[in-house]
Order: sequence, then structure tokens, then C-alpha cells
Amino acid sequence: MRAICLALLFSLVALAPAHAVRPDEVLADPQLEARARAISAELRCMVCQNQSIDDSDAPLARDLRLLVRERLKAGDSNDAIRTFLTARYGDFILLKPPLKLDTVLLWAGPGTILLLGALIILMRRSNGNNEVRSGAELTAEEGAELASILSSKDEAQRQAG
Repeated sequence: MRAICLALLFSLVALAPAHAVRPDEVLADPQLEARARAISAELRCMVCQNQSIDDSDAPLARDLRLLVRERLKAGDSNDAIRTFLTARYGDFILLKPPLKLDTVLLWAGPGTILLLGALIILMRRSNGNNEVRSGAELTAEEGAELASILSSKDEAQRQAG
């Protein structure tokens, strides 16, 4: 039982986010540091692209973390810092970009692609069912013609083989 608890504890530690903030970056004021961490967690690392700058070890992420802390020391609000960075890097720097005309594809694209794929699959399945139904509904004349074609094909195969 003890081994299971230790294994669970180690797996939880492994799943915890790794913060890349170095000790020399940390602000002396705990409130400013908390704001810096909150802002950094919302900003995308432009190098890694799937990590926040708070989690990234990339040099650009470090520069952005330092920039956020400098702006906080200068008295900027959280929104002013976000506005400054989006003006410089675009909405892509935000891990959760706002819903605007420019970012509609980011928000609606995955769902639209999924729906289109499902629609295509449904259409192909319904077309396949129609083909089977239309083949089963032969007239007596078509049935006789099909039987003669198949028998002549069988006859040709017997003669060739």
C-alpha cells in the first residue's frame, strides 16, 4: 500500500507544471510577482508555441518575462501590459486570443472541420446505401441480362483456365 501511495505521489509531482522562472527574475514584492506570474501564464511562448512564457525555458520567453516585470515595476496595469504585447506580437501571443473577426478561424476552425468531416462521412454512407438499394431493384429484363452477362463471363473464364 505504501509503494502505491509513493508511486501516486511521484506521478502527481511529474504532472505538475514546471515553471521556468529563474530566481533572479523574481520580484521582491509578492503582489507584483503574483501579477507577473498571472500575466506570464496567459502569454504564449513564441518559440515553443504550446507553452506559456512562465513554463518555457526559451531565451525569448525569459526576455518577455523580464519585460512583463519591468512594466509592472513601472506601474502598468495587467491590461496595459497585454495591450502592449499584443500590439507588438499580435493576438497570437495570447494563449486564449479574443474572439474577433481576425481570430474567428482560430475559434471556429476546428469545430467546422469536424462538422464537415462528419457530414462527408454521412453523405458517403448514404450514397453507398443508395447504390446497394438501386442494384437490388432490378426489373425482370435487367435481371435476365445480368444473368446472361455473368454466365458468359463464367464461360469465358472456364475456357481460359
